[in-house]
Amino acid sequence: MPDSASRPAAPTAVASAKPSHVRYALIVFLFIITTINYADRSTFSIAGSAASEALGLSPVHMGFILSAFGWAYVAAQIPGGALLDRFGVKRVYVGAIALWSIFTAFQGFVGFIGGLSIVGSLFVLRFLVGLAEAPSFPGNARIVAAWFPASERGTASAIFNSAQYFALVAFAPLMSWLVHAHGWRMVFWFMGALGLVAAFFFAKFISSPENHPWVNAGELAVMKDGGAVSMEARPQTTEKGDKSGFSFVRLKVLLTNRMLVGIYLAQYCINVLTYFFVTWFPIYLVKERGLNIVQAGFAAAAPALCGFIGGLVGGFLSDYLLKKSGNVSRSRKVPIFVGMTLALAIIACAYVDQEWLVITLMAIAFFGKGVASLGWAVVSDVAPRDYIGLAGGVFNMFGNTAGIVTPIVIGYIVAMTGSFDGALIYVGLHCIVTLLAFGLITGKIERLKLD
Repeated sequence: MPDSASRPAAPTAVASAKPSHVRYALIVFLFIITTINYADRSTFSIAGSAASEALGLSPVHMGFILSAFGWAYVAAQIPGGALLDRFGVKRVYVGAIALWSIFTAFQGFVGFIGGLSIVGSLFVLRFLVGLAEAPSFPGNARIVAAWFPASERGTASAIFNSAQYFALVAFAPLMSWLVHAHGWRMVFWFMGALGLVAAFFFAKFISSPENHPWVNAGELAVMKDGGAVSMEARPQTTEKGDKSGFSFVRLKVLLTNRMLVGIYLAQYCINVLTYFFVTWFPIYLVKERGLNIVQAGFAAAAPALCGFIGGLVGGFLSDYLLKKSGNVSRSRKVPIFVGMTLALAIIACAYVDQEWLVITLMAIAFFGKGVASLGWAVVSDVAPRDYIGLAGGVFNMFGNTAGIVTPIVIGYIVAMTGSFDGALIYVGLHCIVTLLAFGLITGKIERLKLD
């Protein structure tokens, strides 16, 4: 297969080439990487019950440890996005996967060395995992924007975003079994090793479509005609010689645009549900509902599977509406409104006692949350073309502030009340705020242009 430099650029040659479909294989691979990403985030949630007993951790300790990821993840979003714009997706993303995997594995050694604070060690290591994972979702957004035409981005973004649910479907039973059979430390060692393998394959497979040996001229034409951007594009040098992709002027525009503010607020609220699910939900099943660790792993997989299906439904529905109407705002907002309405079912879990009914309501809630999880498709639609990394970093920074707040707030609610009922209501109320944000603040969803 000739490389990009030798491909004919003439429109007639491009039109005559039957398009390849490498982008579909790429999104499957990106889905697998993101599944591992979220599984690494949830390691302590699965191992937490056993680890807390072995290490003597209180609910407040657990809340702060679970929040450590969020502190770093939020703080590193803007720098991570700027690094993607400056150095390109491939180098930054491969390094990120390798680093977060190493820090995940190190958590399995906590408590082996005397004299070190157990809480402090776990906090620092989860903080470092968050720091390393920061470029991942802005990187996903840039890859999707480069490899997919606008009419396919909703589905593509929904596929990689739905990995947050599939991570628990695939790994919660496995990690629960590892805790049961080999102890809580094995969870961290296994996931760390798996991540290093994933980094190797990512480096081998991912590149910009122009340079990928499997992509032909016909598929490149589909991408470019559909509004795809360059994956490895560098922002133009500013008058001050800045090539980093970052400036305070650009950042101010991203922080003060009304449409983006509404999107940021909605993503924060949606992520409150996400972080309840990947931090406290397995612990809730054990502590509040009396399941053992293996039962909790399989029970957590059921709502996760529904969230995964909902994510795919939301993406397909959004792209279907876009192809039919050509209206980006309506096509993105309709699934969000429907999904968040269904997600309100999580509040009802505070008022029922039967375990099967709790799991059913959680499944409905996370199916709805999956349908509504179109934030990254929206970012691909609205981000300035040359600064998708930076725009994605700002978006993800606001959204993942929920990763700091949610675990701590729930930890204090549980410690003060001795129950998760108040926590479930707290989480559910954020569905209403999401509806208000998209309904009253964002206005028309359209590409933002920076001067």
